[in-house]
Amino acid sequence: MSTPTPAYALVTGASSGIGADIAREYARRGKPLVLTARRVERLEALAAELSAQVPCVVLAADLADPAAPDRLFAETQARGLFVDTLVNNAGYGVPGRYLSADWKTHADSIQVLLTSVAHLTHLYLPAMEAAGRGRILNVASLAGLVPATAGHTLYGATKAWLIRFSETLDQETRPRGVFVTALCPGMTYSEFHDVNGMREKVSKLPKGIWLTSAEVARQGVDAVEAGVPRLITGRSNKLIAALCKYLPDGVARALLASKSKDFRDAD
Repeated sequence: MSTPTPAYALVTGASSGIGADIAREYARRGKPLVLTARRVERLEALAAELSAQVPCVVLAADLADPAAPDRLFAETQARGLFVDTLVNNAGYGVPGRYLSADWKTHADSIQVLLTSVAHLTHLYLPAMEAAGRGRILNVASLAGLVPATAGHTLYGATKAWLIRFSETLDQETRPRGVFVTALCPGMTYSEFHDVNGMREKVSKLPKGIWLTSAEVARQGVDAVEAGVPRLITGRSNKLIAALCKYLPDGVARALLASKSKDFRDAD
């Protein structure tokens, strides 16, 4: 009797923050892992941490490179790895006004936040549908559900796209056994705000609105495994989303605009 091929979860942006904790959460549940990000030394350290629990494969990749999704897919195919869980987590914000960064910087962010997600999904989804099972967890943001504010111009826009993409795809694939979830965290303790230079500002926000990346990861994995199409993490974030939905548009925009300097760099 042949031994069944193990099914892997591929996690992008797994070198830190929510991505690393999603990998830890899947390892805790016994799921083999393919870990990818730019910082190979971080990936190797995480793999060393988790390899006592599950098999871990490290594949360094920079998703700002349009060729990276094809290379990742080819490598997992060459190794005979069946990926039945795809976690599109890699992402970052570009601080400041739209014109404060050059086009290459914006193009790279679009490639990471939007195009690579669509590309990786298009590559890995067929095998999931053929097997009649699969999970796709797309890490979006509360920013995709609330009115726009000045600064980080493309971030909220790409996350709004990601939420709609996830919800539409879930309706297409659910009858074929593949569940898709848009995970929408708010303020989360991770390296995200260090990378975009906003750590000092956001540290002044109320402690009650924050969640740890481990909490966000656990809730996200629970949601996609249960087939929940969209999850907003944390009571405060659910309340913010509800207020923005039911308040008049002008009131919601004005309210967020008055507070945006606390969490967005618009200079």
